Amino acid sequence: MKTNTRGSLLLASAALVLGVPAAQAQSEVKISGFLDVGVYRDTSHVWNVGPIQRSFVAFSGAEDLGDGLSAIFRLSTRFDTGTGALESATKPFWHDESTVGLKGRFGTVKFGRRLDAINSLDWQFDPWYNFNRVASPAWDTWHYNFSSDPRGNSGTPEYGRLNNGIFYDSPTFGGFALHLSGSPEKAVGDVRRPLGTAVTYNSENLAAIGAHSRNSAGDTDNFVGAKVTVSSVAVMAAYNVSKAGASKAKALTAGVQYTLGAATFKGGWGQVDVDGVKAVKVLGGGAYYALSKRTTVYGDVAHKKFVSDSANTYGVGITHTF
Repeated sequence: MKTNTRGSLLLASAALVLGVPAAQAQSEVKISGFLDVGVYRDTSHVWNVGPIQRSFVAFSGAEDLGDGLSAIFRLSTRFDTGTGALESATKPFWHDESTVGLKGRFGTVKFGRRLDAINSLDWQFDPWYNFNRVASPAWDTWHYNFSSDPRGNSGTPEYGRLNNGIFYDSPTFGGFALHLSGSPEKAVGDVRRPLGTAVTYNSENLAAIGAHSRNSAGDTDNFVGAKVTVSSVAVMAAYNVSKAGASKAKALTAGVQYTLGAATFKGGWGQVDVDGVKAVKVLGGGAYYALSKRTTVYGDVAHKKFVSDSANTYGVGITHTF
């Protein structure tokens, strides 16, 4: 009888983490996830059924070690809700995150695979959280020339996550926090060791970031963003410059969110200039309605213009969190 190795691994992992509280009363283990499925028209003018936003399931936990110190872990995988398959055959099983670390008065330090210092924080400067294939300007323009790990997925580039990394997030001081990502490893063919830094500021009405990252190929990524929130309206903008060899990509995006009761309306614009050529322009809009704290229905639309082509993208979907 043929067995599903990946499915068995997930069930075994779930059983393992769910068994932890029985052995350690001071431990806390959670299962969480984000499920999204919709009907959408992509930039190839093809209609699809599947995730418009990324779907994932995660196992996370913490153990109180005393004196304000905790051991923490997170295992998260992403998948296609339309087929039930993992997001990509080239990506690892725990594609989204696989980390273990410590949390205390010093902040948080994690080891493993995770989003780097820029990608773990940039989402709040896009109305769609850089998470929506139909309407998000960030999806098509940010980090255009930069892969966080050039060989992060079975030898193929990973645009966001770093393998075999060390990740540090400091406590907040007066609204400011420091975030670092990197790896001591330097494989054959690597030019540099990867290193990312970000400084963030967050208050009731203002969020801002300044960040720089360098990957193992020596490519660089610089990102600045700001968001101002007044009552039910949030206005945001971001500027990103990514370099790979002699190529430079400069991306600029702007967006707005307006919340009215259970409804949220989103609008965004963005473009990326690659070596003097306007490679992508995006104008998007969306309407979201929360049926409950966990379930939302939505519709998105965008016009995308490329160097020699353009496309109108549309989508309607439903999300559920747990």
